Amino acid sequence: MLILGICCMSLLIVSLDNTALNVALPAMQRELDASVAGMQWTIDAYTLVLASLLMLAGSTADRVGRRKVFMAGLVLFTLGSLLCSLAPNLESLVAFRAVQAIGGSMLNPVAMSIITNTFTDPRERARAIGVWGGVVGISMAAGPLVGGLLVDSVGWRSIFWVNLPVGLAALLLTFRYVPESRASKARRADPVGQLLVIALLASLTYAIIEGPEAGWLSPLTLSLAGVAVLALAGLVLYEPRRAEPLIDLRFFHSAPFSGATVIAVCAFASLAGFLFLNTLYLQNVRGLSALHAGLYMLPMAAMTFVCAPLSGRLVGARGPRLPLLVAGTAMTASAVLFAGFRAETDNVLMFTGYVLFGLGFGMVNAPITNTAVSGMPRAQAGVAAAVASTSRQVGSTLGVAVIGAVIAAGISGTSYADGFVEAAVPAWWVIAGCGLAVLLVGALTSGKWAKDTALRTAERLASPGPRETAPANA
Repeated sequence: MLILGICCMSLLIVSLDNTALNVALPAMQRELDASVAGMQWTIDAYTLVLASLLMLAGSTADRVGRRKVFMAGLVLFTLGSLLCSLAPNLESLVAFRAVQAIGGSMLNPVAMSIITNTFTDPRERARAIGVWGGVVGISMAAGPLVGGLLVDSVGWRSIFWVNLPVGLAALLLTFRYVPESRASKARRADPVGQLLVIALLASLTYAIIEGPEAGWLSPLTLSLAGVAVLALAGLVLYEPRRAEPLIDLRFFHSAPFSGATVIAVCAFASLAGFLFLNTLYLQNVRGLSALHAGLYMLPMAAMTFVCAPLSGRLVGARGPRLPLLVAGTAMTASAVLFAGFRAETDNVLMFTGYVLFGLGFGMVNAPITNTAVSGMPRAQAGVAAAVASTSRQVGSTLGVAVIGAVIAAGISGTSYADGFVEAAVPAWWVIAGCGLAVLLVGALTSGKWAKDTALRTAERLASPGPRETAPANA
């Protein structure tokens, strides 16, 4: 439990940083004289680098030692936070956010790998993951409030100061209490695969963010789309040929694992888009302060906080199906309220939408993580956990990129405040579609057929030799 608490500290500073940053976006936009695209980059520079490096960090931790990599991540993340608080302009802030992300890539997947190897009983592991998910709820509840209070009283730079004492405390506790662990068989690095992942994510994100201004059919946008397609094709063709690939595509023969990957992308794209839209609306359209905007979003955060550990217990007792169905239904219903009934213009509907979204997102995290690591070889726990974490960050990156691009296209040539609600309607339908995907994919990949594919995949992965495997559970 002490190790779980230390690992949760790393998740707290990463999640708290992201939620507090969303509340601070309007203040940063005013001080740094940034466009909507500039605000997108302050978020996506972080999630893009994080998504690109998570699998490398997971496999490196399995190879050289999880505690070593975890401690290096804490040092880099804390240093990056300090640099962000001192950034003189938007370009510097984006660069320092990338430094933060390099450290962050060594935290969550490695911490999850430590937890997976500490809690070997499936039920205990599910409950531990539920606690892990509860920390996301704490950060969502505390982030907007702490961020809003700091922005209104001290300034947006102070949101990065919160990471410093927590990061240093986690570093000292890790050094003192967390035992070193690594995979029994060291995995070799895959530099080609790593470069292909970076090329795929970077080109796709850049094309989506800059597309509204450059033009969707401009040479730049089409070139970037071509790079993304080529990089994806390269991964599909190259990775299966390696004995120890960066991404073991055999993992995706498991329907629950593949489903968890798709659900993670959709759920976190919904969350990122939801926070981005509401932050801009509450402060730039309604004119609320950062603190008041954080208070408005508290019902969503509170529901996430309550439902995340409940979801973990449900997964441990009954499997992932019920939490996934509840999550998909609630997230879809929330987005439909905003898309079809303009919920942001009526406080009762708006708070109903917030409660529904918090319920849905609180339910979705534990089944994603548990399903991703169940049945996978424990020797590759870091890589399996990193795929799930990468899917989350890819979803966050695409969510901000797509929703920001829709908003930028919708308000061009009109007053920002007057045109925001109408411009947000297509964005809300995108979020509703993501929620519906969570519902449908969750239903498809949590039945008996899906469980059978997970068992066959575990056998196939273990067949080359007597490799220790994590027990497959629902």
